[in-house]
Amino acid sequence: MTKEYITELKNRGNGDIVDLVNAQKDVGSIVFVLESLGQLPDDFHADFLYNLLRHNHAQVRLNAIKNIAKLNSKGDIKPLLELYPKENDTSVRREIVSAIGRQRKCANKPLLYDFLNDTDPKIVCQAIRGLLVFENDKDVEEHLRPLINHENEMVRTVIYKEYFAKAKSPKDTLPHVETYDFLKNIVVNADVLEALKFVPDESIHLTFTSPPYYNARDYSIYPSYQAYLEFLERVFQETHRITKEGRFLIINTSPIIIPRVSRSHSSKRYPIPFDLHPYLVKNGWEFIDDIVWLKPEYSVKNRVGGFHQHRKPLGYKPNSVTEYLMVYRKQTEKLLDWNIRSYDYKTVEESKVTDGYETTNVWKIDPCFDKVHSAVFPAELCKRVIQYYSYKNDLVFDPFAGSGTMGRTAKSLGRYFFLTEKDETYFDYMKSKKTKVLFDKKETFFLTLEEFNKSIIL
Repeated sequence: MTKEYITELKNRGNGDIVDLVNAQKDVGSIVFVLESLGQLPDDFHADFLYNLLRHNHAQVRLNAIKNIAKLNSKGDIKPLLELYPKENDTSVRREIVSAIGRQRKCANKPLLYDFLNDTDPKIVCQAIRGLLVFENDKDVEEHLRPLINHENEMVRTVIYKEYFAKAKSPKDTLPHVETYDFLKNIVVNADVLEALKFVPDESIHLTFTSPPYYNARDYSIYPSYQAYLEFLERVFQETHRITKEGRFLIINTSPIIIPRVSRSHSSKRYPIPFDLHPYLVKNGWEFIDDIVWLKPEYSVKNRVGGFHQHRKPLGYKPNSVTEYLMVYRKQTEKLLDWNIRSYDYKTVEESKVTDGYETTNVWKIDPCFDKVHSAVFPAELCKRVIQYYSYKNDLVFDPFAGSGTMGRTAKSLGRYFFLTEKDETYFDYMKSKKTKVLFDKKETFFLTLEEFNKSIIL
């Protein structure tokens, strides 16, 4: 039994396809036939599909309904409406709503209105989809607009996009692929929040950074963990403002241990990536992915040594060989295709990721060590992020630049960079690494906050 054979029987139109379905003894074979039917001829006899609505296997009922939906206006929806209140499978119920919506009949609008009251948000979204085909229909709009206050976030998102989102005027911002020259290949020696006061809205294409760990280094001392989180919240609020619509923020961080005061006290472990996440989502960042950076065990501090000696339950502390790259996108009603279509053909082709890219969310990369900076980005980590989340000539940003690996890697990959770094030692270190490359498209400049302010030309 092949798809070609099923197509041949279907096109005969003499009931052979019904005999084939009836001859199948197992669910998998019936489903294969139903999934292989493809487009149905105008004279297709669909009675056997309606009989399958009584089948005891949900996958058979589901595929029967999918084929009934292909009949469009010729399909009889009464058996579907009879099945709906008795049906327990969510996918089948959703397919019933889809089949009714696909008929695009005004007479079906009251049925779709009723589905809007279902407790399953997937059903509600499917009903909304069926109603949105009636463009500029005031009655439909009156039923859908109140759903902006619906309990479910997906429903609210769909309604907001359709009725409440305001399109930006092209005059409001630069073209999506462009940015300001005064931000290209710039390193500013200043507190990031002070520097960002001078950066215009929607200037940055990508931000990749590793924030200072809470009270783990001399350069990252905060009065409290809450103060630390609130500081990062302000930084990423400003980052959100300067990020172009629908573009990405990737934050590299991990839980951190604050050592105990004495042997009579315990150490404290802070789950930074998990505590930071709610602040980001609240401020307009949509969570996309979590990537795990896996380091070799020899490169991390040994925590399991004590347990290795005594093996007593409750005392187990594994060696921490992972960090997180939390991937967020600036919330927008536009799909990623809109971002991609903003670039010309040549840029898209030149920016394509070559073979050998990482296919999983676990990246095995050795860490780097440096005499000046104690927590250096590996160039390979920067390389992957820049290649996977930006195009050539984009502007990438690191608010906590450290030794400047992000900037150097961006430049080597044909991107521009904008870095801020508060610590003068690290700023001077980056400056010492500056190289004058012949035919450089854009030279790197190292500026104080005052010099950066004076350089701004809008």
